[in-house]
Amino acid sequence: MRIVVPMKSVPDLVEEIEFTADGTGIEREQLKFVLNEWDAQALEEALLLRDSGGVEVVAVGCAVDPEIDQILYTALAKGADAAVRLADARAGSSSGPAGIPVAARAALLAAYLEDQPADLVISGVQAPDDPDGQLPPTLAALLGLPHVSVAVGVEADGDGVTVRQEFAGGLSHELWVGLPAVIGVQSARQAPRYAPISRIRQTMSAGGLGELAVTPREPQGGPVPRRMLQPATTGHAEMLTGSPGDVADQIVELLRSRGLVKGE
Repeated sequence: MRIVVPMKSVPDLVEEIEFTADGTGIEREQLKFVLNEWDAQALEEALLLRDSGGVEVVAVGCAVDPEIDQILYTALAKGADAAVRLADARAGSSSGPAGIPVAARAALLAAYLEDQPADLVISGVQAPDDPDGQLPPTLAALLGLPHVSVAVGVEADGDGVTVRQEFAGGLSHELWVGLPAVIGVQSARQAPRYAPISRIRQTMSAGGLGELAVTPREPQGGPVPRRMLQPATTGHAEMLTGSPGDVADQIVELLRSRGLVKGE
């Protein structure tokens, strides 16, 4: 079984983020970029399948993503069999201020997978800049493959895979999906494994990072940012001080002033 895991770099959310002058994206020059946390879960799920034997795991990232080489080498250090940096062969293509739109990213991955098919694509279900989780279903639609998202477990099962999903209230169910297929992973069956920096450096020294240019179909649809805004500030927290009794009295008075507590 050949498993392809798309990898994406996203801004580290602990960084101070500023918008571009036109308000349609973020200033990316000074930001630190890290692996999308859901892609880390997807990679771990693929590696768990690999640990069972008879599986090849290929990590694929878009060449224009910041820090993508470091991310792909880390995937190799964790146990991926191969890693590919994917470029758009069309002249003048770039990521733009908001990064690569989901539809364009899916088209690029689809062009690669049409040339080098996979039995299974395991992607992170979403990303900080794609909270609607549109990459897995868009990619599946372009390839004409079945798709399951919000998965919390993927296990080989004959000529398909059994996918487990969890819902609110502790409910879960399992689906059997024939291969090839695209799976969006919410979380892996175990926490993502750690690769020490020494192993990552050894992997980088050994090389082995592949590069491939493909010509994707023109992406269709997908949201286009018109303007991004900072969350509105509605007020400030008030710190209550004093003894436990004083604080309790202040809380009661606050609730009474808002009509939530009546009487003495």
